[in-house]
Amino acid sequence: MTPGRSYFTRLGPNEHLPGRWCMGAWNTEELHVAPVNGLLMHEYEHWSAGREPDGLVAGSIRFDYLGVIDFTPCTVTWRVVRPGRAVELVEGVVEQHGRPVLRALMWRLATAPTEIVAGGAPDRLPPPDGCQAFDATAIWRGEYIGSLEFRSVTAGEPGDGVRWVRSPIEHVVAGEPSSPFTRWVLLADTCNGIAVRESPDEWQFPNLDLAVHLIRQPTGPWLGARVHGTFGPGGHGLTEAALYDLDGYVGSGTLGLLVRPQPNQPAT
Repeated sequence: MTPGRSYFTRLGPNEHLPGRWCMGAWNTEELHVAPVNGLLMHEYEHWSAGREPDGLVAGSIRFDYLGVIDFTPCTVTWRVVRPGRAVELVEGVVEQHGRPVLRALMWRLATAPTEIVAGGAPDRLPPPDGCQAFDATAIWRGEYIGSLEFRSVTAGEPGDGVRWVRSPIEHVVAGEPSSPFTRWVLLADTCNGIAVRESPDEWQFPNLDLAVHLIRQPTGPWLGARVHGTFGPGGHGLTEAALYDLDGYVGSGTLGLLVRPQPNQPAT
C-alpha cells in the first residue's frame, strides 16, 4: 500500500474530485472508469452503513458507462429500486456537469448455508508471489494503469491470459479506509486490458459496460483473472473473465466492446 495517494478527494457529502491516478488508458484527458467503479462501491458502503442492517450482500453488479468522465468534481448517489427481504435491487449513479455518466445496478441477496451442495468452481490460481511481474505500461498509457501491479500466471497469447492485479494505492477516497471488497471490485474493469487481442495503438476496443456475478464475497487487494477476448466481424467484441481472489474462484466478469481501427490505422 502507498500512504498519501488516493484516487479521489471528498469535497462534500456526495461530491468528489478525481486525482491523477484516475487517468484513462484510451485518453489521458479522461478518467479510467475502474477508479470510478471503486468510488461507487466506496459510497455504496457508506450509504449501506446508514441503513438498518438486513444481512444482504452483493450478488451481481452491472456498471453501464453513459458518457465521458473528466477531472472535474462528480457526485454519487444511491437509492433502492426494488426492496425485498431476500432480494433487493439498488442503484448508484455518478453525475458530472448535471448529467449521469456512470450507473451501477446491484442485486443484493440474502445468504444461506449451502456448503453441503457447494461445487463446480475451478481450481484456485497459483499465488501472485510466485508469478512473474508484467509491465502493462508497455501497452497502455495513463496513471491508472501506471498505479497498478501485475503478475502473470501464464504468458498467454493474443486475447487470452491469466494474471493477477492489485493497486498499491490505499485509499479510494483520501483519508477514508477502503474495504477489501471495494478494492477488489475497483480492479474488475481492468480485465479488458489484461490480455489484449490487438494492439491499442492500432485498434480501439473500449468496453461499454461491466457485469460482475459473484458466488461469494471477494476480498482484496489482489484480483486474479483468466481472460478471453473475442472480436466479431461487425465491430463488436466481448471480454470474458473468470475472477479470483487469494482464496479461489469468486465469479465472472463480462465486458461488451466497441471495436474500431485507430483513426490512423485503416481497417483491412
